[in-house]
Amino acid sequence: MTRALLLVLAAMAAALPASDGTGLLHSERSSPGDLEIGGELAHLPAGSTRFIRYEDLLALPQETYTVNDDADLQPNTEISGVPLESLERLLGKSPHDPLIVAVCYDRYRTNYPGDYLAQHHPLLVLRINGKLRDQWPKSPSGDALGPYLISHPVFKPAFKILSHWDQPQIPYGVTHLEFRQESEVFAAIRPRGHWPAKSQVQQGSLIARQDCFRCHNMGAEGGTMAARTWEDLANSAWDDGPNFRNIIHNPASVNPGAKMPPHPEYDFGTLDALTSYFKTFATAGRNR
Repeated sequence: MTRALLLVLAAMAAALPASDGTGLLHSERSSPGDLEIGGELAHLPAGSTRFIRYEDLLALPQETYTVNDDADLQPNTEISGVPLESLERLLGKSPHDPLIVAVCYDRYRTNYPGDYLAQHHPLLVLRINGKLRDQWPKSPSGDALGPYLISHPVFKPAFKILSHWDQPQIPYGVTHLEFRQESEVFAAIRPRGHWPAKSQVQQGSLIARQDCFRCHNMGAEGGTMAARTWEDLANSAWDDGPNFRNIIHNPASVNPGAKMPPHPEYDFGTLDALTSYFKTFATAGRNR
């Protein structure tokens, strides 16, 4: 068999979709802009990684909205794309416990549990103002919005815990979607010990999983953008609670170069709940 024929056969094999039942997923990346898909995928072994081409996503049924409440987009911006709920139904393996994790090029991670999908209908954006992604604008900070971003038709908070309102999960620079189980992923940051449902610790837990988990990791779960682990936060909370509260409330007051966004809206009760929650993971104090 000639080398030229081998190259042709290899190219044909790479172009063939995996046996996932959709015809969308490919075993090899065809371009840097392919969307990487992983986790627990229907018809594939757990932990499989596949790729979806941008043009194939564009061929799926699209929804179009005009948005005015996305901080990364100008007012009256038209977005078009595929609802994450549709991708979950098409590709996911856990219809009764779904969680989609969006991973970004800067190691930021956003979690979309089933209730969030049902309440807010987030959209994997493929066009902005009718334009393909090579013509997309930059973010307000000058970052690239692509290869993918996630936004909403409109965002209305679904809950409030202390002074923490339900937050829109609108990452840009999305490169990878993981189809997971909510119970498995959030188990990593379940507070240590046994705490009543309405306790301060449990309230802090619910806030932390929507906010802190995007940038801080517990082992393999969670974002790594901040480069400070869940254990690091726990030990900070244990060693110096007042300083830990100040870091959350106004990071620049503790570290002038901090990139973490402030939370001036958090009152003392909310800061105390987060501190109490993280203390359940502390190792420094337990070993003294």
